[in-house]
Amino acid sequence: MIKLTVFYDGTCPLCSKEMSALAAKDHQRVIQIVDIYSDAFSAYPQIDANAANTVLHALDDKGQLLLGLDVTHRAWQLVGRGWLYAPLRWPLIKPFADRFYLFFAKNRYRFSFWLTGKSRCDSGTCVK
Repeated sequence: MIKLTVFYDGTCPLCSKEMSALAAKDHQRVIQIVDIYSDAFSAYPQIDANAANTVLHALDDKGQLLLGLDVTHRAWQLVGRGWLYAPLRWPLIKPFADRFYLFFAKNRYRFSFWLTGKSRCDSGTCVK
């Protein structure tokens, strides 16, 4: 049963790399990963494409919308690695982490270039 559906920017090399790593750890197949630039995204009219291109979006199994680092924490929690991101959700750290995340998301192509050598994937989406 799918417990979380994550919507991500498939043209971002770093984003695609993280989604591939997440999928590799998802042995129980409880996470569905949807590229917002894929045809599969059209099955989710309740998710605004422009908003999902700005901040990571996800829907949990109850239909609740999660955003940003809440998505990251929940996804990794589902595959047994939530402890890695849990400190980013602690009350004293959360506001700073969320601000940094927004800066990161806005500049994700630049960060991708620095970390992977590619700013955007050539074919329109990255290969998983």
